[in-house]
Amino acid sequence: MADFDYDLFVIGAGSGGVRASRIAASHGARVAVAEEHRVGGTCVIRGCVPKKLLVYGSHFAEDLHDAKRFGWNTDGATFDWSVLRDNVAAEVNRLEGLYGQTLGNNKVEVFRERATVTGPNSVQLSSGRAITAAHILIATGAWPSVPEIPGAGHGITSNEVFSLPELPKRAVIAGGGYIANEFAGIFNELGVEAKLVTHGDRILRGYDDEIVDRLVDLSRQKGIDVRFHFGIKSVTKQDDGSLLIEGNNGETIETDLLLWAIGRTPHTIGLGLEQVGVDLGKDGSVQVGEDNRTNISSIYAVGDVTNRVQLTPIAIREGHAFADSVFGNNPRTVNYDCIPTAVFSNPPIASVGMTEAEARAQHDDVKIYKSDFRAMKNVLADRNERALYKMIVAGPNERVVGLHLIGPDSGEILQAAAIAVKAGLTKQDFDDTVALHPSMSEELVLMK
Repeated sequence: MADFDYDLFVIGAGSGGVRASRIAASHGARVAVAEEHRVGGTCVIRGCVPKKLLVYGSHFAEDLHDAKRFGWNTDGATFDWSVLRDNVAAEVNRLEGLYGQTLGNNKVEVFRERATVTGPNSVQLSSGRAITAAHILIATGAWPSVPEIPGAGHGITSNEVFSLPELPKRAVIAGGGYIANEFAGIFNELGVEAKLVTHGDRILRGYDDEIVDRLVDLSRQKGIDVRFHFGIKSVTKQDDGSLLIEGNNGETIETDLLLWAIGRTPHTIGLGLEQVGVDLGKDGSVQVGEDNRTNISSIYAVGDVTNRVQLTPIAIREGHAFADSVFGNNPRTVNYDCIPTAVFSNPPIASVGMTEAEARAQHDDVKIYKSDFRAMKNVLADRNERALYKMIVAGPNERVVGLHLIGPDSGEILQAAAIAVKAGLTKQDFDDTVALHPSMSEELVLMK
């Protein structure tokens, strides 16, 4: 590899790229990474981390309301968007610094500029510098999708939502995925009149239908206007600065802000991959095998840019497996079975394994166990909001093949339970576990 400038050149310093760079360097590789935006990628800079912090901030609206039932006088409490926004931005800046420090500590050279692929072993920086590398890793992630309709540019995406100068009075969130539902909940709790619109008849496809139906009901009870069969035809900016949204169904909505949350597209435009001959999917995704290698033997890709599973922990595992395989003499792949996921909506959803529909399609002997309850905190708060835990079992020994939760702290609770599902434990194993009382998680071992 001495004939090249580097053993590995990574394009994209997000979760997957940073992990791959660090691990490759720890194996003795000479590594460089180029990042045209900010080190840390979508998750740290404009995704999971700032989003979760906004979720925490928005929950204080309900907590302050409920506090009165617990003896606290919260009269006069006010909310200042600029304080939350700026504190979140400061935390993002801190984390970006830590990511950069990690790369530096591992002797990874960072180029804070755009890089494009010019050959199987060469890249060019936007400054004009040409660099060669024995291996190239594409880890540029995905970018928010915006439809090609008149006036689409009047809307914003999750890239811009964290830096709003002020909160709008009214917001329309277009989409039915986790980003759309999370921001509908955030806006609603922060006092924004929120409408969630989607062109289909379902939201959160891939999640268990019964759990999703519960979220729709609770979202509407909390004041979110959820509208199905509302595809957006055009967006017009009016004289007063507001937006007029025209739906394909003939209905119109006036709003102050439109957030596009209709999906994310692999970020490969202009990277030079097609010119080099790298196979791309119709959506622009980099096509790779289970070893993360493209059809060009020296070029690899990990994370959202491959559009296999768009989750930060998956990108990290793929980056680690790539580095171990190529530079650590330890060939290994990522297991995509039983991946736990969460939607930090209000209330949150968490899921692992098969949905009821998936289980019935694959197994003849399926049983469903449920617990439909009010969390203790909600009882004293006089909040009529019910949680639902659902367990899917299959086969004569009732192996647990799916767990689906909606309710407070579902994401925190599911992580430990996901280990049991991954391990193939049975309903009896859950039953044999003593309940941790009083807790919401005890419902997992008390289902009937």
